Order: sequence, then structure tokens, then C-alpha cells
Amino acid sequence: MRGKTPLPFFHKYTKPLDKRGEKWYRYGMDIQTLLDGCGARAIGEQNPKIKQIRAVSSNTKPNPHKLFIAEGIWMLQLCEKFRTPIDSLFLCPAHIRTPEALALVQKLAARTQEVYTVSEKTFDRISERGQPDGLLALAQLPAHDLAAFDPPQDAVLLVLDGIEIPGNVGTMLRMADGAGVDGVFLCNRKARMTHPKLIKGSQGAVLSVPFFEFESVESCKSWLSSHGFTVYLADTRAKLYYYDEPFGKKTTLVMGSERYGISRDWYEGDFSMIAIPMEGSCDSLNVGVAATVLAYEAVKKNKFLPKALRPES
Repeated sequence: MRGKTPLPFFHKYTKPLDKRGEKWYRYGMDIQTLLDGCGARAIGEQNPKIKQIRAVSSNTKPNPHKLFIAEGIWMLQLCEKFRTPIDSLFLCPAHIRTPEALALVQKLAARTQEVYTVSEKTFDRISERGQPDGLLALAQLPAHDLAAFDPPQDAVLLVLDGIEIPGNVGTMLRMADGAGVDGVFLCNRKARMTHPKLIKGSQGAVLSVPFFEFESVESCKSWLSSHGFTVYLADTRAKLYYYDEPFGKKTTLVMGSERYGISRDWYEGDFSMIAIPMEGSCDSLNVGVAATVLAYEAVKKNKFLPKALRPES
């Protein structure tokens, strides 16, 4: 009898099904059909792929393919939106509860050859979320081609020089996305771009904001000079405050290390220094906060403020 039919392996009812139970039964069968269709393979906690997730999460092993952990419906929807390459997909049927999640699984599974299922216990151990929704992937950071990067005449770029804290890099990527910064350049990089705290701090902006790494300050300065950018160094010693600078042209804002500030190489050649006034007892702001203040001001004047209303040069 149908009332005695057991649910799929991830729901264990022994009583006859009520209407809600029948709904979950049909939904469970849809999940199982999807898993069978995409060739999902069940693996345990000692599988090398689970160990790979842990290595990426702990940020302790070499990561030549620049893989990061994308967990949850929201983050994986961004991966789908930006067509982020998916190395492998991990599913826990016991946590997949919505048609939205099921539809997303179908899309993601079509873009990878590696689809795995894990038990609820295993998933809970690799998940960073308190209430996981059963979806996790190892995805690959986007690769941007500097040769194809063609910023407009009103562009604002952000240079992160020696930023050490991954969360700060992620926060500034998130800010760059929100402010409308055209790209982020990285010099003297100290934080791995796949660090979980960077990914979390960026809130998905690591997928949407073009970022480029330079081997040296000189190579970055050379690119900026050849493309007509004016370089502004965020320096508390500057006599010019940011709100007095008209901007209005290709603008580069350079933010320095949390401990050491901007490296000396930036103070050679053409540059201007700008500061944020500090009226209290503290002498500076957190680098992410300072970058936010400067970037929004530059974007406002470059992209949105009519030329007639801009401060005079």
C-alpha cells in the first residue's frame, strides 16, 4: 500500500504519509531522479575530494587551480550568473529542501563532470554554515585578461598594495562592486585570493569585479601611465583633502598595507597624495573604510557629477 511505502533514503518515516508527507515523498523522488541523471557518486569522509575541500578551507596547501569553496544557494546562484567554472559539486540530499535548490543543482551539474553526494554527517563537518542547504562546490576564480581590459575615460581603479588581511581585500572588492569601481589591481599581494575569509568578505564581488595581479609596482605604474591614469596615494601626510580634489579624469587610488602603508616605489615618478581629515584622537582609518570614502568620492565626481558642478582643478 502507498501509505506503507518508505520515503527516499534521506527521510525515514514509518507512519502512513499525510498530505505533507506525500509532497516530500514526491520531492524526494525528484531529487533522486536528478542525482541518478547526473551520475552523482556517493563518497565518504575519507575520500580525497573531501580532503581537498578541507585543504582549500584551511588555506594550508598549494592551490594551483585557484579553487575556492562556494556554499549555499545564494553564492552558487552567483557562480551560475557569472558562469564561474565549477570543478566539483557536493550535495547532501537531506539538506536540499526547496525547488529553488533543486533547479540550481540541475544547472550546476550540467557544467561539471564531478558530482558527489555525501551524508548529512559528512556535509555538516565540511559546511561553514549553521543551517546548510545541502549545496557546496569547489569553483575556480575567474581569470581576467589585462590585455583585453579597456577602462573608460571616467574610470576609477583601486590598487591594493601589500594588503595583508584577507577580509580587508574581500571588503574592498565588495565596496568596489557597490561603488562602481572599474577594476582592482593587486601589487605585493600578501593574501591568497581563494582564502575563505576573502571570499566571504567579498560577498560574491570576487566574481563580478575585474581584478589583476602585477608582479611589481613598476609594472603596475607602467600600465597606468601608458593608459593615461592619474595616481593618487592615500597618505595621512597629504595636505590635500580628498573632497577638494576634482578628479574627473582616469583615476587610480592606491591603498597601502595595514602595517607599513604604501610601498616606497609608489613615491617615485608622477603621483599626488590625498588624505581624509581626522578630527579626533585617532590618526587614521581602517584601510577598507578609507578606500570606501575615497572611491565613492572619485566615482561620484568622475561618473555622476555634471562637469559644471565639479570643483575646479
